[in-house]
Amino acid sequence: MSVEDLKAKVLEAQKNSDIASLYVLEQKAHDIFDEDTLQGFYANILDLALEKLTDTLESHRVMDTSEVQDFATLRALYEYAMEHYHAGEIADASALFEVLSGLSNDEKFSNALKLHWIASSENINLDDFMSKIADMESTQDAGTFYISAFTKEAQKLLDKPQTAAE
Repeated sequence: MSVEDLKAKVLEAQKNSDIASLYVLEQKAHDIFDEDTLQGFYANILDLALEKLTDTLESHRVMDTSEVQDFATLRALYEYAMEHYHAGEIADASALFEVLSGLSNDEKFSNALKLHWIASSENINLDDFMSKIADMESTQDAGTFYISAFTKEAQKLLDKPQTAAE
């Protein structure tokens, strides 16, 4: 596939607000695009996801993870929240995790994001979250796009009276 062909496919997906198709094209984008074009590719995914988030909130509905566009939107928003967490912007990440925890009809996703939210609202940095709270091996085994398995340490967070999470 040429750069022009890939750009045409990306443009078509963007025009149709098709985040899922953009994720399908992701590996090809990594293989073909230069770093600046790749950054624009991800910025477009995020822009579409934020538009869908706004539409979802305005329509007072939850996202259905069995619907491919909702699933792709949740993935994009989760990745965005994790970027904030990774950058040390814990308060921003926490706010995003809070919104995401109530945005989906998937109880496992919602519960996992509640743990992300509680940890970040307790100012637990990403490194500590990954090493002490998250069970990365079980998450990989589960094949989820988000951290979905947790250590016994996570239960201590859930048992602790929450001030920021109330």
